[in-house]
Amino acid sequence: MVRPPRTPQEGEASWDVGTGLIDATAFEGADAVVHLAGEAIAGRWNPEKKKRVLESRVRGTELIAKTVANCKNPPRVFASASAVGWYGNRYGEVMREYAEPGEGFLAEVCKAWEAAADTAADATRVVKLRLGLILAKDGGALKQMLRPFKLGLGGRLGSGDQFMSWITLDDVVGAIVHCLKDEAIRGPVNVTAPNPVTNRTFTKMLGKVLIRPTILPLPAPVASLVFGEMGRELLLQGQNVTPERLMQTGYAFKHPHIEGALRAVLDR
Repeated sequence: MVRPPRTPQEGEASWDVGTGLIDATAFEGADAVVHLAGEAIAGRWNPEKKKRVLESRVRGTELIAKTVANCKNPPRVFASASAVGWYGNRYGEVMREYAEPGEGFLAEVCKAWEAAADTAADATRVVKLRLGLILAKDGGALKQMLRPFKLGLGGRLGSGDQFMSWITLDDVVGAIVHCLKDEAIRGPVNVTAPNPVTNRTFTKMLGKVLIRPTILPLPAPVASLVFGEMGRELLLQGQNVTPERLMQTGYAFKHPHIEGALRAVLDR
């Protein structure tokens, strides 16, 4: 296991993206390398925040990918995070892995992020994990939603027509393991559940599971004013993404539908 700079514990190695230092011996002969690190997306996107979001992904991925590429006995697979932000805001389209990138800050980040991962492509099998909205009780976006919803203050965002391509944390882990084991899988993989929903449907279902009303929408102009560019791209836009590669290669989703997923995550 490779962690950001600190005193390594037994069985760990250290790395420092800022200085470019990394313990390359930890990669020699490894079965797999899974890279998920990056600056949190949430927060107002001022120039400094956007720089950290971009550089934490691109520079960190480049460092690991180049280390893998220079191994005498490289890992058999390198799986690196990306995101459905690759597709930009694509209303009315179903996004599969072969779709061209969209427009916007997140799409630009994802293009650079995935290009950095491809640095290792001549040395090993590279899998680019285009992660959707991850549902987990103790972290991520769902945790931030729970407080207002439990207070009966939840509601759709903007029109509510934007798609949310979600997936439970259990299925994220399952999908990654599936990609590591199946040697035919390489390149981009949509790590999302097979049944995306609109924000309106997600809102109603979360209210149903929590047994709370969802009658207080957040109008688009207010979301844009409060959250700025981050609000416009993350909250008011969306992508209708299908996990074609996972389905084609036989991955069995634990939580394919939003109601069952929310009940499993929230123990309801």
